[in-house]
Amino acid sequence: MTISPTDFVPNQTPCGNTRRECLWQWGGGFAALPLVDLMTREAESAATVSRPSSQKSPHFSSTVKQVVFFFLNGGPSQVDTFDYKPALEKYQGKSFDGGLQIGSNGRAIGKLAPSAFPFRPHGDSGLMVSSLFPHVGQFADDLCVINSMYAETPTHSPGILQMNSGSIVVGRPSLGSWLGYGLGNLNDNLPSYVVMTDHRGGPRGGAGAWSSGFMPARFQGTLFRSQGAPVLNLKRPDGIGAGTQRRSLDLLNQLNQQSLDLRGGNSELAARIASYELAYRMQTEATEAVDVESEPESIQKLYGLDDKRTEYFGRQCLLTRRLLERGVRFVQLYSGGGPDSWDAHVDVPDNHGRHSFEIDQPIAALMADLKRQGMWDQTLLIWGGEFGRTPTSEGVNKPGRDHNHYGFTMWLAGGGVKGGQRIGATDETGFQAVERRLHVSDLHATILHLLGLDHERLTFLHEGLDQRLTGVQPRRVIQEVLA
Repeated sequence: MTISPTDFVPNQTPCGNTRRECLWQWGGGFAALPLVDLMTREAESAATVSRPSSQKSPHFSSTVKQVVFFFLNGGPSQVDTFDYKPALEKYQGKSFDGGLQIGSNGRAIGKLAPSAFPFRPHGDSGLMVSSLFPHVGQFADDLCVINSMYAETPTHSPGILQMNSGSIVVGRPSLGSWLGYGLGNLNDNLPSYVVMTDHRGGPRGGAGAWSSGFMPARFQGTLFRSQGAPVLNLKRPDGIGAGTQRRSLDLLNQLNQQSLDLRGGNSELAARIASYELAYRMQTEATEAVDVESEPESIQKLYGLDDKRTEYFGRQCLLTRRLLERGVRFVQLYSGGGPDSWDAHVDVPDNHGRHSFEIDQPIAALMADLKRQGMWDQTLLIWGGEFGRTPTSEGVNKPGRDHNHYGFTMWLAGGGVKGGQRIGATDETGFQAVERRLHVSDLHATILHLLGLDHERLTFLHEGLDQRLTGVQPRRVIQEVLA
């Protein structure tokens, strides 16, 4: 018996045709109309968001226009920073049984251990802040500390993805991408979304943390360097004049546009055309924006550029202020990278002591500078990592702490935020959120709300579904955060 390839028809139905052919033929073709509409709307959606867009209107009025996210890569310990737990002194050295699985990669759970860093009340609010953050502590009355965060995973890569994109799965747009899509650009000559990593390395999982996922590529984060050319290969090649470059780019865009017209709805090609134009405009404006040496010496000193320990992050924070002034929508700064992150399994006092010193003065300087420049009410500040750490010690002489996603701390400050308060609580040892438990997606819903976006209305059509940053589970705006 001879078998021909035509004997194998994919997705055959009982009528002998494919499902799509069956839809076309059934009922005189009327059954295919919803399919045509769905495919048309998805193509139009992808084509529309691929084109360069200036500022868009939010769902409702908001004074907040921009965001800075201080991401402490590796997971800072809540009980050593902003979650004061005096009971750990009482239970020091006792075994811990939280009734939940703890410990990662087979590490020993260890004994309960108090913080090596004393806490004291700050500001009129009396907010408890550890000695790790004396400069940020001066802004206690501006901080909204959320002590009851929880997430799905105690593993770095998926944890970083979830904090950035709302999902532990690769391929979804990050928070900065959603803001660019929902609100557009404040300055078409600069990226809407800028990322600056630690000089010791990037976060685990790499660029997936600032990916645009299923959105067009123009919404992904642009990696900036704080010294030299802000973006690699941005400088015009030697011997090429501005006029020659402009004519070459015009010809390239013309050819690309002809190809796009033949392939309507090709969002990747449309995004590429837009990226060429953006790169051309950035040659001047981005180079000027990164010139922090043009700042007065007093400002450079305020950010810690006169100390090698604070210089790198301080430069990034100063560059952040300059980017915000020029209309960048979302800036994310990573503290800690590669093997030298906040992942303090071995020695919390040494690890957190070094990393907090590097970022404390620069963050406080940016806060003071935003107030001085009149930009405080339009800027939202976010502080935190992918999860927290256990209240138990992994060692004796050099106490370290393991990963903990059951209860950890984030804080918000700036525009639209009611400062001088703490929301929620972990148990008396600081292990598990027990009061006002708040999921990562609740935080995302609140961030979107502060910028005038309804997390249930901000959707992107992908694979026939209206996708959301906050997913399909019921999530809520944290009302206590709102000023």
